[in-house]
Amino acid sequence: MDRLLKQKLLFTLFRACAIMVVLTLVILVGYVVINGIGVISWSFITEFPKDSFTAGGIFPAIVGTIYLIGLVLIIAVPIGVFTAVYVVEYSNPKKSGLNRIFYRMLRIVITNLAGVPSIVYGLLGFGALVIFFNLGLSLIASGITLAFLVLPLIITASREAIEAVPRSVREASLALGATKWQTIRSHVLPYSVPGIMTGVILSLSRAAGETAPILLTGAVVLKQTLPQSIFDTFMALPYQLFALAMQFSEATRPMQYGSALVLLMLVVGMNLIAILVRNKYRAKYRW
Repeated sequence: MDRLLKQKLLFTLFRACAIMVVLTLVILVGYVVINGIGVISWSFITEFPKDSFTAGGIFPAIVGTIYLIGLVLIIAVPIGVFTAVYVVEYSNPKKSGLNRIFYRMLRIVITNLAGVPSIVYGLLGFGALVIFFNLGLSLIASGITLAFLVLPLIITASREAIEAVPRSVREASLALGATKWQTIRSHVLPYSVPGIMTGVILSLSRAAGETAPILLTGAVVLKQTLPQSIFDTFMALPYQLFALAMQFSEATRPMQYGSALVLLMLVVGMNLIAILVRNKYRAKYRW
């Protein structure tokens, strides 16, 4: 009886924790939606800000955020996936010597990078990209900085997805005469896409909401033109929210809630696209 009572108490505790998490999400999203839905309009999305963010829209911030996320995906996803392929398929931790040491160091570095605060990445991007490589405050400097920020997450998710592919898939391909790279390209990676997309979804969400890295590498509060190249400064929704919140002005409050809701919808939209791609591959490649 004591064991059953303990089990019920633990299950009740687990349910309470789960309900708390769901309620927190519902309250946060509901608060943003309630306060921001009245601000959303076609002009709010397509116009430039006016009168110190008390009128107009957030079009340049939306475009800048999309450009930034696109750069992050172009830079981070190939590097992350290929690194995971090397770790799983080509490095052999059972070997002695430099290969084993390098494998262990790589695993430790990836794990530690995932825990580095975002402001440290911002300082690194400012010192290395903006100053040392002379990229200046620019879209490309912010994109590279955010790419390195989310890289550990993509590598970890991709590595776990590749490791989850059954060994029999590799053995069957090799037995039919395929090379190792052909096996990885045609069989291992397609089977791994659902897990890799999970990492991409999480990295998208984090990169879209980061403020500290872009604050130091290229984002500006107000700009009346769109970035014409990757070497221009840009506006972004996270930095705009930060700047507006620091003004402590009631006049800019509608713009704050509207920007937050648009950023939320943008992240959800990109995640939905990634989820659809993941589900497509999950339905096609099963084992």
